[in-house]
Amino acid sequence: MAYRNLELGNRGAVRTIVVNRPDKLNALDRQTLNELTLAFAQAAQDDAMRVVVLAGAGEKAFVAGADISEMSGCTSAQAQAFSRAGQRLMTSIERLGKPVIARIQGFALGGGMELAMACHLRVASEKAKFGQPEINLGLIPGFGGTQRLLRLAGRGAALELCLTGAPINAQRAHELGIVNRVVAPEALDETVNALADQLAAAAPLAAAGILDAVLQGGETSLDQGLEFETQGFALMFSTDDMREGTSAFLQKRKAAFKGT
Repeated sequence: MAYRNLELGNRGAVRTIVVNRPDKLNALDRQTLNELTLAFAQAAQDDAMRVVVLAGAGEKAFVAGADISEMSGCTSAQAQAFSRAGQRLMTSIERLGKPVIARIQGFALGGGMELAMACHLRVASEKAKFGQPEINLGLIPGFGGTQRLLRLAGRGAALELCLTGAPINAQRAHELGIVNRVVAPEALDETVNALADQLAAAAPLAAAGILDAVLQGGETSLDQGLEFETQGFALMFSTDDMREGTSAFLQKRKAAFKGT
């Protein structure tokens, strides 16, 4: 289908989804939330796509936040619906079952930072800026910012970023565990593409199992999480990918995983 606010492209088994509202710094309005929800649902259902890269158009912003011009006129009921729509999108990304990489070249503020944190890996340019500035608008984060920031960076960092609303640079975000890699702006695409290609060549069922074990098993007690891991580990022994991977290792060749 044709999207108004997104651009989609495929490169091998990698799908790229670009939020394309550069005149609005790629701000998230209802239309964009709906389109992103549909685009990720399609990516989940397309077995040929093994990795998703999420990006923002232009040089200035990944996503600079929610669309304040649209949001400012909301009633409490409308704001609740908007928050839940955003949270559903973020959860669908987090639980996609395929690795999602955020390519962050500029501002990732408010809803943009929340969108990035819902991705599994985040690669940032040295020019990127991160923050949860909602308190400056008399608001709190509404798309999962308080919860994912807490889990990624800990209580102290979550409280500091949300209470002060102050932005941080990419290096500080890396130190806090919010960003996986920080690279020079000219190396951003090369780094993201190499990482996406590496993940696309990996065993997709094992990748899905790792995502489940970390994201869902990690929310339980240690004993429950270990049992979750054991069940996932055992399940892999029923797959063709496990037999291909072990055979390739013993035969000293590169494995060709099919996701079966």
